[in-house]
Amino acid sequence: MNMSTWSIRHPVPPIAVFLVLLIVGLFSFSRLPVTAMPNIDLPIVSVNIGQPGAAPSELTTQVIQPVEDSIASVTGVRHISSTATDSMAAITVEFELETDSDRAVNDVKDAVSNVRAELPESISEPIVQRVDVTGYPILTYAVSDPTQTIEGLSKFVDDVIGRELSTVDASARPPASAAQNARSRWNSTPTGCWRMD
Repeated sequence: MNMSTWSIRHPVPPIAVFLVLLIVGLFSFSRLPVTAMPNIDLPIVSVNIGQPGAAPSELTTQVIQPVEDSIASVTGVRHISSTATDSMAAITVEFELETDSDRAVNDVKDAVSNVRAELPESISEPIVQRVDVTGYPILTYAVSDPTQTIEGLSKFVDDVIGRELSTVDASARPPASAAQNARSRWNSTPTGCWRMD
């Protein structure tokens, strides 16, 4: 006699087990903690390299490309994005979720060290660190208006948009910043790269 046949002939025990599981499930669900800022450990590593007086195009070819090529060979790399501004190159490396954060940092440090001799002598020592996403903004907006100056647009964002956003329930005071820099941005994967200006 299989379980289905026995349950049809004796319906009370299966119904009782179902009700017990339902009650335990509802009780457990009501006790689940809800955290506004959960502790999330994402394996994301940043590399910051400065070179005084260097243009974004110089940093892209002399610093970012060699470093990215070296990092792309690291196991577990999911995505690499880079930004070059005046005198500063920033590279962000995202690993697969199962990758240990400490190992990811060490692997990126080793990859940067492997190409350190190929980089210009005038660069500052590369800073490799884990990116702590706790407390980072969930949503980021960009505002542009060709008819206004940076100062005027910044004041508008602070006085109008920022005030409106801060009235949204459960939101923190949104930080605002204004900048106008020449820069180039690169996105790449371990198998290839492309450029966005």
